[in-house]
This record gives sequence, C-alpha cells and structure tokens, in this order.
Amino acid sequence: MERQLRRSRTNRWIAGVCGGLAEFFGLSAFWFRLLFFILLLPGGLPGLVPYLILWIIVPLEERR
Repeated sequence: MERQLRRSRTNRWIAGVCGGLAEFFGLSAFWFRLLFFILLLPGGLPGLVPYLILWIIVPLEERR
C-alpha cells in the first residue's frame, strides 16, 4: 500500500496538518507541533506560512 500525505481527521488540533505529517513519516505529532511552534517564535511567518500552505494543498483524509 502506497503512503499518501493527508491531513488527519483524528489526530488534529487545528487543521490536522501535524497529525497527517506524523502519520506519513511514522513519528509522533508532538515533534511536528513542536517544530511549527519553534518556527513561530521568531516572528510568526517562518512557522505560519508553511503551515497555511500545507493546510491548503494537502487533502483531508477520507472518511473510513
């Protein structure tokens, strides 16, 4: 089965971007949330822009 990057419906806080990345790479969503939080600290844009882009381009996980 081929893995596809999808936003998570179950492991989400805002849009499911971090949960989807975690499922795709096989890591904990905590690490992606921490990464985006750290990128938000120097002024917001380094963390906010990639998150928003991923929110727009990565499709939502299909219902099971």
